[in-house]
Amino acid sequence: FLAVKRKKRKMGMYNLVPKKKAKALKLQDKAGPFIVYSCVSDLLPALPADAEVTETDLAEELPLCCCRMETPHSGGSLSTLEQTCMAMESTDGMLSRCQKRVMKQEMMRPSNTVHLLVLCEDHRAGMVKHQCCPGCGLFCRAGTFMECRPYGSISHRFHRDCASILKDLKFCPHCGEDASRAKEVTVSNADPSPSVPRSNPGPSLPTVATLPSAVGTADRLPKESLESILMALDDENLKPKKVKYPTRQLYISAKQGELQKVIRLLVDGKDPNFLMEGQNKRTPLHAAAAEGHQEVCHMLVQAGANLDMFDEEQRTPLMAACENSHLDTVKYLLRAGAAVSHKDIMGFTCLHLAAKLGHYDIVHHLLSKASKYINCQDDGGWTPITWAIEYKHKELVHLLLAKGADVNIRDKEENVCLHWAALSGCDDVAQALLDARCDLNAVNVHGDSPLHVAVRESHLECVMLFLSRGADVNQRNRDGEAAPDCCVYGSKVWTALNANKKLTDARRGRDCQGERVLSRDISRGYEAVPITCVNGVDSEPCPENFKYIPDNCVTSPLNIDKDITHLQHCSCTDDCSSSTCVCGQLSLRCWYDSGRLPLDFCQREPPVLFECNHACSCWRTCRNRVVQNGMRARLQVFRTQKMGWGVRAMQDIPQGTFICEYVGEIITDAEADKRENDSFLFTLDNKVGDVHCIDARLFGNIGRFINHLCEPNVLAVRVFTMHQDLRFPRIAFFSSRPIKAGDQIGFDYGDHYWRVKSKFFSCHCGSLKCRHSSDALISVSVSNYF
Repeated sequence: FLAVKRKKRKMGMYNLVPKKKAKALKLQDKAGPFIVYSCVSDLLPALPADAEVTETDLAEELPLCCCRMETPHSGGSLSTLEQTCMAMESTDGMLSRCQKRVMKQEMMRPSNTVHLLVLCEDHRAGMVKHQCCPGCGLFCRAGTFMECRPYGSISHRFHRDCASILKDLKFCPHCGEDASRAKEVTVSNADPSPSVPRSNPGPSLPTVATLPSAVGTADRLPKESLESILMALDDENLKPKKVKYPTRQLYISAKQGELQKVIRLLVDGKDPNFLMEGQNKRTPLHAAAAEGHQEVCHMLVQAGANLDMFDEEQRTPLMAACENSHLDTVKYLLRAGAAVSHKDIMGFTCLHLAAKLGHYDIVHHLLSKASKYINCQDDGGWTPITWAIEYKHKELVHLLLAKGADVNIRDKEENVCLHWAALSGCDDVAQALLDARCDLNAVNVHGDSPLHVAVRESHLECVMLFLSRGADVNQRNRDGEAAPDCCVYGSKVWTALNANKKLTDARRGRDCQGERVLSRDISRGYEAVPITCVNGVDSEPCPENFKYIPDNCVTSPLNIDKDITHLQHCSCTDDCSSSTCVCGQLSLRCWYDSGRLPLDFCQREPPVLFECNHACSCWRTCRNRVVQNGMRARLQVFRTQKMGWGVRAMQDIPQGTFICEYVGEIITDAEADKRENDSFLFTLDNKVGDVHCIDARLFGNIGRFINHLCEPNVLAVRVFTMHQDLRFPRIAFFSSRPIKAGDQIGFDYGDHYWRVKSKFFSCHCGSLKCRHSSDALISVSVSNYF
């Protein structure tokens, strides 16, 4: 801290320095002698090299003001608000603002307790003459104020309540002299700056930086603060107009961005949550957000406007700002606490609206704040990337793909993203989707593949792309139409298809050697991700000797404790990410990290996982809910060479990813002993009460097709979700290592299984470390013999 007192020029630049801790130095430079009070010895080397330094007695000073100091301009042209003087005149409590044009870009302020100001030449001169109060930043050039004259002709002006206080004594905030020596002065004939004219309110509007912040506090602006702002902005007698406006005027003014009138109406008590008839019952905040009036939004929020109020279409103000691409307003509303997850009457979220209209910056910002909604579906089953594809927003599609958009989510008619790319005819987007492993052979409810759609729309580039990637030109839809049947005879598309068909038919035996699609979804729509069934080995049809079910079932009374009052549950409000989550504590910790198990998860003896349940206070989207959300990995049931039916991955799956459950009929161990076919039994080794099993022979899911692997790539974990009856855990499979697309999925059936089954067959997993193959069993028998 430096306190500098010029003997000749009397610059008046001071900082508060306690007397007992300061050192007084008398220095000499070109401007003349001056005194430096310093409480930081490290600053001394920075003084001029030729300065003459001698210690003197310390004078009593309380320096504060920096009226003569300028801040260099940061560069660039002046904004609209900075082109006019920012000085505020105070006349006996009434405020007015200067409108003169600014000549210099350097900023000034009377002290570091107020904002920097861009001033006209008149007020710059007044600042240098100490006519601006350091406590409040208002100019004292008319009305009643305090005046300190420490140096005769030099006048220091300030308000009585803005005096500096130290040890219950008041001092002049300019020079630190005893305030009792200051005199109360009344000046009547001053030249205050002109008020803001009605015809040009723009430059006088305060920016958001000058308004009280709405972020991080639930407090509203007090009525007194609103009134003071209103008086500063008003230009007629410097007082609010006593005009009775209808409540609907608040909506109109908010829509038009009339900040002055909005504040006046709020001070008058108008309801900021008023629903405007004839405008879909939107609130003033809807109107301001839709037009991008950020300052108006701020004042409405401060006055108590509901950030998540719905209009007739169930849209929020944030949705209105997103739809109209007002990025700054979107950022403000999100900081203020607006929710991203709301849906309108069509199921659209903010991401849907922005993606449909191609607002790249809006989508990018929303994803940075709430990426977990990237795959949210609207009422038609469409995700944000679906809308971006249909309207050919290429850059937006690439952004969504980079952020993890799922390209194989099916809409209500079972279309995948590639169907919509084929409809729009954008081959660049189709190429990106194929690179993201979008299913080229997926068919919708009409049996149409993406090739059918592209052919019907005569999009030659897409047709050629699909053919080059191996699309089946002979595949028929529900109406029995192959791709060549869907286009005009003799067209370019027809020519391309027929040329491809001739080349395909020329490969003899292709149909016999290739895989036949037996079912486009063996789960019959019960899973969020369709499960295809293919056979390229023999003539075995799609397995139909069981009923696919997504959850465990019972055929006899087992008295599973599902009483909600018996559930241990959490009261988290922070996405269950803290160590205080009760459900996480039941599992020793919350193991899920972005929906996956961590690399340090114990695979030899995996802990029991307790997910959050419907008795918890947390949201349905909290981090401790994975298994209950269902399978998300793309899997396929296929015919193996030696192991019957098996399951393989259709995408790369990282380690720790939830694959699927083992689902079936829950029965007692005694009932299991009575059943002849025990090939689909999974024992619930829960070590609590009676032993139970899951039998997936008659009722089951895709888990019943997972084969044994001596080098397994999935791990069975016991999980509790909707109940906590320890006798009946859910069996969830997680990837124990990274799985490549096309790899067969398998887990270790255990030694007990093979001690029984090795009498009838051996393992054909093909692993070099296979422990239960015929060769391995022979070697074990020989070693036991000797």
